[in-house]
Amino acid sequence: MARYRMVKRLEPVVAAYLAGLVDGEGTVTMTRQHRNEKRRVVVCISNNELEILKFAKDKIGAGRITTKRTYNERHADSYAYQISSRQALDLLRQIIPHMKSYKARRGLLTLKHYVRLTPRNGKYRPGVAKERERFERQVLAMRPSRNAAAAGTN
Repeated sequence: MARYRMVKRLEPVVAAYLAGLVDGEGTVTMTRQHRNEKRRVVVCISNNELEILKFAKDKIGAGRITTKRTYNERHADSYAYQISSRQALDLLRQIIPHMKSYKARRGLLTLKHYVRLTPRNGKYRPGVAKERERFERQVLAMRPSRNAAAAGTN
């Protein structure tokens, strides 16, 4: 069986801090890099303070930081930290216990089904391909509830 590079083991206080960043400034989603590909799990944190994202990357030990394009000279520089696939799953396992938003539900569903529905060779059996599509739709359909948004929590 293949071994995947794992993220660093996080101290509980660091896991909680990163969970807060993902809850507040981040996303847990499934996206594709190229049109013909299946979606992969991605955890992303956006922020104007590069030092926060450098801290996250250093503590996690994987992922990348990119500069976001600004279209207006009055806008501040903005950055995004992103980690994907199996490394994102490993990060989610550590931070989900501290998360409070709908993103935790997305992460739990992803942890439950992603590996089983994602063959390493990319060759999907007919039944698995349909189940994978259904799974992707379920994850992407999860949004903050209206009641939570009205109460100020999501």
